[in-house]
Amino acid sequence: MRCEFDDGLRVSYAGRLRIHKENEINVYLDPEEIPETIQGRLHDAVVHDDCGDLRSIAHEVTDMFGTNLPEQ
Repeated sequence: MRCEFDDGLRVSYAGRLRIHKENEINVYLDPEEIPETIQGRLHDAVVHDDCGDLRSIAHEVTDMFGTNLPEQ
């Protein structure tokens, strides 16, 4: 699932979670790095095709992990 927002935030989830916003946010998490509580919410967002929830999750993840976790 991929969602793009008017403020430039892009969030995609297909096993890996990727969050990007211009030069401000670059987060890439492999499935094993995503906390279980977040995994469940990601699954629900995908099942319900809910970009609003995906945006909320992206904010929570960046608060938790920071805004710059480059892809490895």
